Amino acid sequence: MAGSETAFHLAESGLKVRLYEMRPAKMTDVHQSGNMGELVCSNSLKSELINTAQGLLKAEMQRMGSLILSCAEQARVPAGSALAVDRERFSKLVNATLENHPNIEIVRQEVTRIPLNEITIIATGPLTSGELFEDIKRLTGSENLYFYDAVAPSISMESLDTTKAFKASRYGKGTEDYYNCPMNKQEYERFYYELIDADIKEGHSIDKKEFFDGCMPVEVMARRGVETLRFGPMRPVGLLDPVNGKRPWAVVQLRQENREGTVWGLVGCQTRLKWAEQKRVFQLIPGLENADFVRFGVMHRNTFICSPQLLQPTLQLKSHPNLLFAGQITGVEGYMESAATGILAGVNAKRIVHGQEPLSMPPETILGALVQFITQADQNNFQPINANFGIVPPLSVKIKNKKERYNQYVSRSMDKMNDFSELFAAYVVK
Repeated sequence: MAGSETAFHLAESGLKVRLYEMRPAKMTDVHQSGNMGELVCSNSLKSELINTAQGLLKAEMQRMGSLILSCAEQARVPAGSALAVDRERFSKLVNATLENHPNIEIVRQEVTRIPLNEITIIATGPLTSGELFEDIKRLTGSENLYFYDAVAPSISMESLDTTKAFKASRYGKGTEDYYNCPMNKQEYERFYYELIDADIKEGHSIDKKEFFDGCMPVEVMARRGVETLRFGPMRPVGLLDPVNGKRPWAVVQLRQENREGTVWGLVGCQTRLKWAEQKRVFQLIPGLENADFVRFGVMHRNTFICSPQLLQPTLQLKSHPNLLFAGQITGVEGYMESAATGILAGVNAKRIVHGQEPLSMPPETILGALVQFITQADQNNFQPINANFGIVPPLSVKIKNKKERYNQYVSRSMDKMNDFSELFAAYVVK
């Protein structure tokens, strides 16, 4: 995501870009193609509502000519107030745009050493290959931080029992784009106890490691208590089972994953379970008794650097200002957060080429607040961060009403983006 945005921004600005991608010659544990922009976790790019942090971040990225947003719009699938995409169509669009750009040369080979005498953006994502990450460690002189990330399983639509699952969005927000599998108390508790007792996929010493809460395996989350899932990803609030007109005890939601609507993902069910255990446990959910699993959940290690120690707010490496980092490797968490830092890295790489001073984004913007957080957080307790209003500076006047407060955050951000609009005016997405 980040590397695609960076390359596109620089190329659209008239600069020649050499873009390295090791796939498909060398694959990761979770990628399935050689396409740029391949989504390996959820197919959701989160909310489009402007009065949410995710929606505001998209608005800021749109001002900066985001490639990812342009391709996502062409590959979108129904998801209520969220932006979700057909993952295969989306990655093909991103890949084709970059491959066909006259200013981009794509080199399909693994990079194992970072060139120190060139202007280089390192946007290798959470699945940085081993040799390159060792070189990053040597370059930065610091121990790498890491957390384990999990992917949720997906099922075929034809295997979903729609006599039990019903379509709705919580509180009727947006359109009825989610399938909901309701559980009564007995069904939920049976599922819960089978889940926490299930074997885990071998190959990781993950019980001793740290998880980012936003992608915590559902079985790890469940071990916090029997009610945790009911007040988390399986919360039943805002939903009524049309069979009996009552609120279920718990609900598992499914989100459409491709344009044709033939594949649906289990929302909030990221897992590290063995595949056989995934099938056994998730088929205990009403409506999924005969689920055909198109993709099982997998576990992989995500790597990120200690940005507060290593990076300037411009995303330049403190020890080598001609090197910039972007994307999830910096400690931002999420597709759009990663892509947004890629645009900023592209802006500053371009300025370095032209002998101009690199820029920091205003902290009143979501992107600016994210970059400020990852570069100024406590080095000893640094963890990945999503876009959220909790990291932006407080308003000059305190507003108790949350909706109005969020609206003011949006207004302030757009004002700041207007102040900086000339920085991106020469760059328009084709």
